[in-house]
Amino acid sequence: MPTANRAAGRFSYEGLDRIIHEKARLSVLTSLAAHPKGLPFPDLKRLCGLTDGNLSRHLSVLSEADFVSLEKGVYRNRPQTICCLTISGRERFLGYLTVLEQVVRDAARAAERASDPARTNGLGSVTKPA
Repeated sequence: MPTANRAAGRFSYEGLDRIIHEKARLSVLTSLAAHPKGLPFPDLKRLCGLTDGNLSRHLSVLSEADFVSLEKGVYRNRPQTICCLTISGRERFLGYLTVLEQVVRDAARAAERASDPARTNGLGSVTKPA
């Protein structure tokens, strides 16, 4: 990528999928990534600290985007929904994490440069070496 274009959108990260980036959905996907066999709805609700309705809505969004699958069944004569990451959902989530790691590295480098008194003019602007 040319330097001029890179500088203009330096902190624009195309891989930060808005579907994943919402706090509750990130929590759902993180929980499901840690449980490859899936989780029953009540367990996922507890791990994410969400209400029934809130979790249902986020699962609908994730299901429509093919991040999760919802398997309805019966356990001990009671209806049960098992929530699982799809194969493509896991791949997309891992790709998102890779971009997020880059965001953290870039932010840390930018903060370090801005706080280095040898490189700033006291106003937070980077000075050029003499």
